[in-house]
Amino acid sequence: MDPGRKRSAVRRVWTAVATALALPLSLLATGSTPAQAAPVQCSVDYKTNDWGSGFTADLTITNRGTDVIDGWTLTYSYAGNQRLSNGWNGTWSQSGQSVTVKDAGYNGRITAGAAVSTGAQFSYSGSNAAPANFAINGTSCTGAHQPPITVLTSPAAGAVYSQGDAVPLAATAAAADSATISKVEFYDDTTLLGTDTTAPYSLSVSSLTVGSHSLVAKAYDSLGASASSTPVGIRVASGPTVVATPTQLGIQQGKSGTYEVKLSKQPSANVTVATARTSGNSGLSVTGGASLTFTPSNWNTAQKVTVTADSSGTGAATFESTASGHAKASVTVTQLAAAKVYDARFLELYGKITNPANGYFSPEGIPYHSVETLIVEAPDHGHETTSEAYSYLLWLQAMYGKVTGDWSKFNGAWDLMEKYMIPTKADQPTNSFYNASKPATYAPELDTPNEYPAKLDTGVSVGSDPIAGELKSAYGTDDVYGMHWLQDVDNVYGFGNSPGKCEAGPSDTGPSYINTFQRGAQESVWETVPQPTCDAFTYGGKNGYLDLFTGDASYAKQWKFTNAPDADARAVQAAYWADLWAKEQGKGSAVSATVGKAAKMGDYLRYSMFDKYFKKVGNCVGPSACPAGTGKDASFYLMSWYYAWGGATDTSAG
Repeated sequence: MDPGRKRSAVRRVWTAVATALALPLSLLATGSTPAQAAPVQCSVDYKTNDWGSGFTADLTITNRGTDVIDGWTLTYSYAGNQRLSNGWNGTWSQSGQSVTVKDAGYNGRITAGAAVSTGAQFSYSGSNAAPANFAINGTSCTGAHQPPITVLTSPAAGAVYSQGDAVPLAATAAAADSATISKVEFYDDTTLLGTDTTAPYSLSVSSLTVGSHSLVAKAYDSLGASASSTPVGIRVASGPTVVATPTQLGIQQGKSGTYEVKLSKQPSANVTVATARTSGNSGLSVTGGASLTFTPSNWNTAQKVTVTADSSGTGAATFESTASGHAKASVTVTQLAAAKVYDARFLELYGKITNPANGYFSPEGIPYHSVETLIVEAPDHGHETTSEAYSYLLWLQAMYGKVTGDWSKFNGAWDLMEKYMIPTKADQPTNSFYNASKPATYAPELDTPNEYPAKLDTGVSVGSDPIAGELKSAYGTDDVYGMHWLQDVDNVYGFGNSPGKCEAGPSDTGPSYINTFQRGAQESVWETVPQPTCDAFTYGGKNGYLDLFTGDASYAKQWKFTNAPDADARAVQAAYWADLWAKEQGKGSAVSATVGKAAKMGDYLRYSMFDKYFKKVGNCVGPSACPAGTGKDASFYLMSWYYAWGGATDTSAG
């Protein structure tokens, strides 16, 4: 390694990670730390994800006393034939039915009222009863406690309110194991709106801004456990408005379809809502519900508007439902050929996916990877998204353009992805220091977490990067145009790595870039280390999270991004078909600018077709035996699992 590496610790092809896209939270320390002399007061929450022949156990140890627990050993026993496979956030072992977990060093200190988590994977057959007793440092704890069940009962999903009007929030909460509910918090996404400590749990909020909101209730019980409800999506309008659902509708030739309208706010007198086609395909017309009356008593009860398609012609039309003193509601109705059953079903599904009430998108319009609060996959909770989710959004909007001829949504999806998921110049500020002839320093990929940190090996030769110059010449920049693969959409982790910011922290409300890397060959959400993409050593240890992965004398504060090439390739593929379909419609120019961006992304995807260290492909055993590439002879023309790049945050360090 050259002297400059001591300042940057990373280069374009970042090697501080042994294997990207997931890294385990496992053990860095072995051996136990003596327990506190004072008696331990503790509780252990035990949760499982069981698939019949195996399960993962998630255990949360809470210090219920007033003294610090400085080093812990957890012990418990199973009644069946559960057998330990592997563990994380601690050193796990099993003897017969008895299980012992020693702290991992970095999580050995538990202050009063605080908690730490550990977990493991087991196999079994037959029954899988939860353990009955747990002990910390030999002292029995409250065990097997389940978190409360929380349901947000008000408002209704999809409800629309006028700005300044009170939004009624209400929740039910039930505690387990003789515990009681101590409080229920109400959130707008991750912003706390208020707290109620007595049932029935409710809150009235009038401060919500115009736009979409994701509301959540979180209950806490007397034993310290907590759980959140499923989010409920609502919309706040600038004033009284007509509400239409869905806003997209497909109708085959000779058939009819319906959508529903209602009012967002109770009127003081009767209100008449008139619906008519205002533009577009004249083969579509209102045949029912052209004039609907809403009273002060039925204003929130939906009534139907029926639209009928004639027997010939295709194309979209806009229908507007208007009322005096109210903002109008617009619905796009597309007439489809009689044989286009698939297109009609697609538009029906499209309406459900894009309906804010269904919770698939954040207030910024970012597609969530999932709506669950716990996911046993690469992301670990529903507040995250992936470059994969963005690529599927591009496919969805490309299909919408194919069916309707409207390409604005496809272009908007690419712009959204570019804004939030492709690092800006401010996110990757030191690419100009990249030396293509020394693109990386070798770090071995070891088999198990306890073998880490991996020592960087300057004795292993690496090849040169043959495309960096081509890319700079073509696009006039050193910056990489590719999606980072993982994002904390609502900054739940609190790193605050929103586009253009480095570790802005928990107060940052925008989407935050995060990494989650594995050590060893395993890939599981239970074995990953979530961390910021911009590691300024604010979080983690002395050197942030870097000491978990590579053994080095010193580190620079640094930024690092990882690309999932399959997702970028999917985005490029969607753009290819959008280009083809738009040209078939005579609308190629509508997508040409976006297609040009996709071509650029495809150029950077070539990094995924080279060996990680730009070594030649061939039959060689061991890193030293594999010769360094001297050009494009390091390319194997197959897409790899990832490519990664990074540098120092100090703009003078490189």
